[in-house]
Amino acid sequence: MSSTVIGSTAINSTPIHSTAIPSGQHPQTWRAVISSSIGNALEWFDVLLYSAMAVTIAKLFFPTENQTVSLLITFATFGVSFFMRPLGAIVIGAYSDRVGRKAALTLSILLMMIGTLLIAVMPTYAQIGLWAPAGIVLARLLQGFSAGGEFGSSTAFLVEHAPHRRGFFSSWQVASQGLSIVLAAVAGALLSSQLSIDQLESWGWRLPFLFGLLIGPAGYYIRRNLEESPEFAQASATSTPLRDIMSSQKMRLLIGAGSVIMATVSVYLVVYMPTYAVKQLGMSSTASFSATILAGVIMLLFSPLVGHLSDKYGRTPFMLSSSALFVLLTYPLFSWLSSNPSFINLLLVQGVIGLLMTMYFASMPALLSDIFPVQTRGTGMSLSYNIAVMIFGGFAGMTITWLIAVTENKLAVTFYVIGGALLSVIATLAARYKLRLR
Repeated sequence: MSSTVIGSTAINSTPIHSTAIPSGQHPQTWRAVISSSIGNALEWFDVLLYSAMAVTIAKLFFPTENQTVSLLITFATFGVSFFMRPLGAIVIGAYSDRVGRKAALTLSILLMMIGTLLIAVMPTYAQIGLWAPAGIVLARLLQGFSAGGEFGSSTAFLVEHAPHRRGFFSSWQVASQGLSIVLAAVAGALLSSQLSIDQLESWGWRLPFLFGLLIGPAGYYIRRNLEESPEFAQASATSTPLRDIMSSQKMRLLIGAGSVIMATVSVYLVVYMPTYAVKQLGMSSTASFSATILAGVIMLLFSPLVGHLSDKYGRTPFMLSSSALFVLLTYPLFSWLSSNPSFINLLLVQGVIGLLMTMYFASMPALLSDIFPVQTRGTGMSLSYNIAVMIFGGFAGMTITWLIAVTENKLAVTFYVIGGALLSVIATLAARYKLRLR
């Protein structure tokens, strides 16, 4: 096996599951799971909540005479924050490789809380004019920067506590995102069913953001009191993780980003579905949010199972199967739903999407951690993840809304999903046969 020198440390250029690592579980492992999951849940709750409340936010902060234009601007603002993610990945991801996972995780959750607070208390356009959308954009940029370093640092922190069970423990990242989907959808369903439109637009939309703030302090406290991950603590750190990646691991970065695409596309498809159901199918907000809860519950409950099975049978079989099924089933499912819009049918479609999404996403973090060695894992995972999320996630809502408007075809949403699935098939095959990862 060939080796590459990173900093002053020689490492294997093809990371595999090492049999030299003891199989005993580190006593801090479950605390690491809790701390990583809380931060990840806070990040995704805020992201999903913004998307779930897109119709209300569009009216309050980006008012125009054309509702479609307002919605496009809202989703564009949602997407702009994702331009900050690669910068956050570079700064916070590299910080985690130089200083440690614990320091990076503490910083990211603090920044996320500040961004959430800004959104929760921001006056509307009617109150302060253009300062309102500018303030929302600033808050989203701060959240994007924070989120850029969250996934890579927290996933590295998890897998480095249990290298022998990377699939199972890293899948809790995905389970926490499922919990975020459930919480955001429940918030949307409760607000739309219990409050009048005037109440929702006056103060109701702020409540779930304020609730999200309650999660942050607990996560911050736990992270501040954790020990460093054992695998990172035992490794020789590099002072130039970004340069090391760009000089000798660019192919790994490309494959890593490609492997994230389908996870990103499927999650943001679920997130977009309430908007799709209301705007394109004429369904109620309560029904559309309620159907989204099912996808989140599936993701929450089945992610650890998929992660466990990926430790036994490999990551790539689950990822390839999921991508192939997305290619084959997405158009027929949406065609059927468009022709027969009902709550039960929407529930069934969200259930299928939830299962396929979980099959892919719960396997992906462990594969991503296998791609990069410990010395550059924080930076490599953060960059891979956020490059894909920026391109295929941040502007998902805007892209889908634009595609439907331009083609005047409700099924244009499927073009986006199928394209992402095909790209992920290529990346997963490259990981399997070029990097020899299973």
